[in-house]
Amino acid sequence: MTPSLFTSGALLFFSSALPVLAAGATDHQVTYNTVEIGEVSLFYREAGPKSAPTLLLLHGFPSSSHMFRNLIPELAETYHVIAPDYPGFGQSSAPDAEGYDYDFATLAATIIEFTETLELSNYTLFMQDFGGPVGFRMALANPDRVDGIIIQNATIHAQGWNPDIVSQFAPFWGNRTVETEAPLRGFFAPETTRWQYTQGATLAERINPDAWVHDQAGLDRPGNHDIQLEYLWNYQDNVAQYPEWQSYLAEHQPDTLIVWGRNDPFFLTDGVSAIQELVPAADVHLFDAGHFALETHVAEISAAIHDFMSR
Repeated sequence: MTPSLFTSGALLFFSSALPVLAAGATDHQVTYNTVEIGEVSLFYREAGPKSAPTLLLLHGFPSSSHMFRNLIPELAETYHVIAPDYPGFGQSSAPDAEGYDYDFATLAATIIEFTETLELSNYTLFMQDFGGPVGFRMALANPDRVDGIIIQNATIHAQGWNPDIVSQFAPFWGNRTVETEAPLRGFFAPETTRWQYTQGATLAERINPDAWVHDQAGLDRPGNHDIQLEYLWNYQDNVAQYPEWQSYLAEHQPDTLIVWGRNDPFFLTDGVSAIQELVPAADVHLFDAGHFALETHVAEISAAIHDFMSR
């Protein structure tokens, strides 16, 4: 008779081994959570030991915490990693644009309250695209909470903008009409979303198409174009805040890491040079990548983050 696998010895082995495996996987296993902040439900990804230094990952347009799906596992064995979705993005709630303030001051205040709700007393900020205006507002409001900053394709200088992009925003900011809105609504088209990922990406074969498909699904939700248009309209306030954020860097000299896709069609490397002038000790890594450099260079960027955080 063939011995059964489930002998008392085998059962003893599995009952003792499985809890050990589960316990070992707990700290760096990504969890998916929602918390109520004011009138919105914020979705966030979390991983890593809560006793470790915290990395707060702030995403860009038109993505969500989904853009960090490959980075989080690279960091979570060593650090406490949290990545929220903004209101109107990803899995977070999206109140009607007519009844909610989709501006960056409100967004930053919401993320500050989010960190307080999760009892995050200190954190290193990772800021990409929209994450820059959010993160710098947070740093200005509570500089003592910021252990360091990581900037990935998020400019705080006018010279960091591609003039071709500026020419599309300027008429809209100067006089908001149906006609001046039209070029901005083009940013919500499927071909534009894909272009944001592929333009300037020399290792395009590394880009998972799920990235732009996921983002487009969010943009195509009923009412979401109006939400995003409010954010883009308010972006002019970010430009007005640039001098304050520049002063923050010059005055506080935070530990700074710059990981940048040098072929970004939106934000030029002139913006990197301008930050280096403010923070001469900044650690700078330029990659042959586009706006979403994590899609093609996550291993290289995570290595730079580990080196930066260990110092």
